[in-house]
Amino acid sequence: TDDENLFVFLYPSLPAAQYKDSEFHNTSTITMKLFHYLFSLLTLLFLFQAKEGVSISPLQLITHPLDPLTKQEITLVQATVLKKYPTPPNHVFFHYVGLDDPDKTHVLKWASSGTKTPPQRSAFVVAIVNNSQIHELIINIKSSNVVSYKIHLDPGFPTLTLEEQSLAISLPLKYGPDVESINKRGLNLSEVVCSCFTVGWYGEAKSTRALRLECFSKNGTANIYVRPISGINILADLDTMKIVEYHDNVVEPVPKAENTEYRASHLKPPFSPRLHSFASHQPEGPGFTIKGHSISWANWKFHIGYDVRAGVIISTASIYDPEVHKSRQVLYRGYISELFVPYQDPGEEWYYKTFFDAGEFGFGQSMVSLEPLHDCPPQAQFLDVYFAASDGSPQHLENAICVFEQYGGISWRHTESGIPNEQIREVRSDVSLIVRSVVTVGNYDNVIDWEFKPSGSIKPSISLSGILEIKAVDITHTDQIKDDQHGTLVSEHSIGVYHDHYYIYHLDFDIDGVDNSFVKTNFKTVQVTDYNSSKRKSYWTTSSEVAKTESDAKTKLGFSPSEIVIVNPNKKTSTGNEVGYRLVPNAASHPLLREDDYPQRRGAFTNYNVWVTPYNKTEKWAGGLFVDQSHGDDTLAVWTKQNRGIENKDIVLWYVVGIHHVPCQEDFPIMPLLSTGFELRPTNFFERNPVLKTLSPDIVKWPGCGKP
Repeated sequence: TDDENLFVFLYPSLPAAQYKDSEFHNTSTITMKLFHYLFSLLTLLFLFQAKEGVSISPLQLITHPLDPLTKQEITLVQATVLKKYPTPPNHVFFHYVGLDDPDKTHVLKWASSGTKTPPQRSAFVVAIVNNSQIHELIINIKSSNVVSYKIHLDPGFPTLTLEEQSLAISLPLKYGPDVESINKRGLNLSEVVCSCFTVGWYGEAKSTRALRLECFSKNGTANIYVRPISGINILADLDTMKIVEYHDNVVEPVPKAENTEYRASHLKPPFSPRLHSFASHQPEGPGFTIKGHSISWANWKFHIGYDVRAGVIISTASIYDPEVHKSRQVLYRGYISELFVPYQDPGEEWYYKTFFDAGEFGFGQSMVSLEPLHDCPPQAQFLDVYFAASDGSPQHLENAICVFEQYGGISWRHTESGIPNEQIREVRSDVSLIVRSVVTVGNYDNVIDWEFKPSGSIKPSISLSGILEIKAVDITHTDQIKDDQHGTLVSEHSIGVYHDHYYIYHLDFDIDGVDNSFVKTNFKTVQVTDYNSSKRKSYWTTSSEVAKTESDAKTKLGFSPSEIVIVNPNKKTSTGNEVGYRLVPNAASHPLLREDDYPQRRGAFTNYNVWVTPYNKTEKWAGGLFVDQSHGDDTLAVWTKQNRGIENKDIVLWYVVGIHHVPCQEDFPIMPLLSTGFELRPTNFFERNPVLKTLSPDIVKWPGCGKP
């Protein structure tokens, strides 16, 4: 038969008789085996041809235009760039490799058409060639051609690579003066490790790529950040990979290791408080499905992307409306565009610590593998990602993102006792879907969640943990403090320095369509003047303003009561309200630095809590494309000076979530989660409560358990 002929072609050494008796004598099995072997053959062919610079389509299945670059695509991009800049004689270092955003109209057309083949894909690359020139390239993935390239000449440098950070932190331990300084302090060089810090910009006319280096003692504890070796200033040049500046100014005591260990395997009993064990079981399996990077759950559909700089990206989120029997657009794209962390000690060893974690270190590059059962519950499913190393080769991060359902909340409830002879109590249990990742940049771990609720709400949140940045001092009690230490004495010889965390979210809303408007509703007190009509003296009401330009939309929250809504003025409910989504903010934090201070010029996107811009695919990074040592001339604050129109247009809302962190002793030696976030909540989007008819999930009858 044809199947037998196929089999002999694939398995020429297997006798036909053995074939007839084998597991392969089955049409569906043969088809699967054929696919498997053809796929393996094509994979080998792809890797060979990519190495030779030959054009070939990537093999990993692309199911969505915004899927992150695959392993094969990164390999192809590497080969294409190295073909343009052959090595030798060139030295090429890849600092950013990511999906070049496809045209938004093409993505939306693809999504609405139901076609399976996504639009053409391209990659955006930032590479440093021969330690001097910063090249920006766009690579057509299908043709393996360089579509465009230019050399970056303006201030600022690209995101640091993991490899150059690793090389830099090894320099002090081989540098004679530093070895002498370590010995002078009575420390064992084998117990010293170092870390790197970006240098910032403080008005210099010309800058070179450099890092500050600081060393720590790991003797007696893995908690290195609480044992700094202070008094030493080290500057390393990244192009020459040499120490170019070194000062040993003063010897401060290294904080003690006692009671700083956090690893369970190194802690000694007693352990408390004791927490009871817990079992989790979904007899029907998870309520969500994952196809590639696309998620379907309850009434939601959305896409999970990844970028080496942004980390997790939520895209094309839509929700099913039972009233109109179709899914409706909500969010085209959402991600953390930047994280600004300025420390508040102006001293020589601290003034430069004003970090931009996404632009300088890469939020996605700093994502870590999640720990099953601890970072994510038993029923979680995981997604892996790939990113490019400094040589352009694909690097695999396992369990980078987890998706799971969260139970135990209340969706809505009411107890009615106002009807005679009746007692009504109606409660609906709540279930949420969580998309989680963890980003660890140096001493801090950022738990990044996107929570989706059947009610239509999206709740992004950040939970901080990790270790305080400690300044070593010769102080053991607050009574000894004579001047401002710029922080809190959290342990003997240990000052936890004041600092901020400002996360700015890029939220490209498409509420029921692309053209949206920004509405600010102000609350105002009205005095009652006609005392014959009411015994009240006052009441409050609202007045709404539609922002026409970017300047109109700039908002500092917290100074007066207001409500922020993105609406579609072209779509109304049956009662005439414009459909929309409301921003429900957390407590507002405002920058306390002067606007002309150098760090604040670079982080000027924190000057307002809310910004709105017209959609522009090039305006992705609130701190600019090249953040390291930038001058603040390519930020959200600069773009909005154009004062472009934003009424009834495709607009992006930028929201700053901030924390002023005054360390306390409970944050030491490792900090319990400190959380903040916000809610994107439907406002006149539905005709009525969308979960009115959503029933609580069934209670599982577990053997040996009584009735709840």
